[in-house]
Amino acid sequence: MRARLILMLKFPRPGAVKTRLIPALGAERACALHRALVAATLATIREFSATTAVAVEVRITGSPDDQAARAWLGEGVAIREQGEGDLGARMERAIAAAFAEGMEQVVVIGGDCPEIRPHHLAAAFGALTEREAVLGPAADGGYYLIGLRRPLSALFRGIAWGGAEVRAQTLAAAQTHGVSLAALEQLRDIDIPEDLPVWAATPAARASGQGGVSVVIPALNEEETLPVTLAAVRAGGPFEIIVVDGGSRDRTLAVARAHEAIGLSAEGGRASQLNAGAAAAVGEFLLFLHADTLPPPGYADIVRATLARPGVAAGAFAFAITGEFSGRRLIEAGANWRARRLGLPYGDQGLFLRRDAFEGLGGFPVQSIMEDYAMVRRLKSRGDIVVTPEAALTSGRRWRERGAIQTMAINQLVLAGYALGVAPARLARWYRGE
Repeated sequence: MRARLILMLKFPRPGAVKTRLIPALGAERACALHRALVAATLATIREFSATTAVAVEVRITGSPDDQAARAWLGEGVAIREQGEGDLGARMERAIAAAFAEGMEQVVVIGGDCPEIRPHHLAAAFGALTEREAVLGPAADGGYYLIGLRRPLSALFRGIAWGGAEVRAQTLAAAQTHGVSLAALEQLRDIDIPEDLPVWAATPAARASGQGGVSVVIPALNEEETLPVTLAAVRAGGPFEIIVVDGGSRDRTLAVARAHEAIGLSAEGGRASQLNAGAAAAVGEFLLFLHADTLPPPGYADIVRATLARPGVAAGAFAFAITGEFSGRRLIEAGANWRARRLGLPYGDQGLFLRRDAFEGLGGFPVQSIMEDYAMVRRLKSRGDIVVTPEAALTSGRRWRERGAIQTMAINQLVLAGYALGVAPARLARWYRGE
């Protein structure tokens, strides 16, 4: 049986691809992700083609010329223009041409579903031996694959492309016209910032982030603080910077994106922000950093070297505070004694660990306060917690505003309350002075 697999693609131009991701990633990074997703899809297609006789064709739109398209996709694939019209018209045209050229089965996919594997493609063609059509449902209400045994124009007309009703409208059209239709496993594609963890979990993403340090910064109303922090982080050579906003009333997210950071949002407090950032991160190593804390110069190399030591589960930087105020030296000395002697650094020292270790622990416990303390306690069961000689520099604003003695007293009260089992929500109110 003559069969064809058609891959529908947009040419990778910043600002023209993955547009719903641009607010979070920026145009250049969104375009780079588009390229990475297409590369992963082409690898899946090559793996599938190695064991089948299915012909492969790429239908492209937005390419300046054939040479540019070929430079992107390589020599081993047939490339044709999609032509004019909406997505439905372009898919209908490609499918009609395939049947006119003698194909008996045609399957169409896009390039942004990193979960698609060769067995999904095989299942699609297999389903077409019994049904007139096959659909691969996407979690967002669309579909990542459609396959036909004959031209069926009704499935591509009157559809609100790009919306959440695409699959429902397609199924309704199939039912109206008596089309027998099979369904594949539901998968997730990458369209919006909330989809980024899907990409981050793939082997292709993990490979791209090998050896890299992803810096995750939870932030709330930090538009004034972030520029200095992000400049210091950028100077240290991270793989990526992810700022996760917790519902700011200022321009925190806009500032983050203006400084080439990935900007995400998460509700539910700092633990939820940290977990959301880690889920979207691609780097092999994770560094969790407060928005008002500056990492030491060369921190990425320090992270890698520290975690390469045998028996080390996680690390943190030594503690230092900006500015001069009464009691500063005593606070620094106490924090560093606790971190080194007891193996209990806090989040304002910059906590870092391997991504697989973080995932193995299930992330930060989602609680109102002390999420860093709880995480470190769990990490201690897995190995040593190392505090580096190099210091992270934390803003002294909290000590200056509240007073050093009062702030230290509140910190100790919260710590004692946590040890005695006081509910984190109540501890958070104590910490805020409520």
